[in-house]
Amino acid sequence: MLAADPAASIASIATEAGVDRRTVYRRFASREELLGAVHEARLTAIEHAVEDARLREAPVAVALHRYVENIIGVNRDWPVDLTRMLADDSLRERRDASVHEVDVFLERATDEGLLRPGLPQGWASALLPQLMHLVARQLPGLSSGQAADVVVDTLLRGLGTAS
Repeated sequence: MLAADPAASIASIATEAGVDRRTVYRRFASREELLGAVHEARLTAIEHAVEDARLREAPVAVALHRYVENIIGVNRDWPVDLTRMLADDSLRERRDASVHEVDVFLERATDEGLLRPGLPQGWASALLPQLMHLVARQLPGLSSGQAADVVVDTLLRGLGTAS
């Protein structure tokens, strides 16, 4: 609900969840506290996705696919606006640590020849999350694994036919 309508009220969220709004208020003192819990859960899921991908240990192609598949799942499970999440210093720091892990991995992928060298600094780091976000929203009929296949293929081969 919050992804479709970031201004959704506690009452409408409670109705959608099939509970009384007082039940929600027993758990969360305010709408902001509820949003904080949602953002915390999304960030925790991202951290688990990064850890599970084994970006530093697994072969780069395996780690890339596992990471993409995991994050597509997170994007589908927690489709919330990240702008508000990044306003919280502690959440932003945790998110930045995950981003750093992925950046280090993408450098490794370049060093090991999976990604081509010479691209503008940070291009792969900017493009990959956009591809994952796009496929999670535009191709909902694909499983996370199938969607990861599309993202990884697009990232590694692009859309053109030139070799």
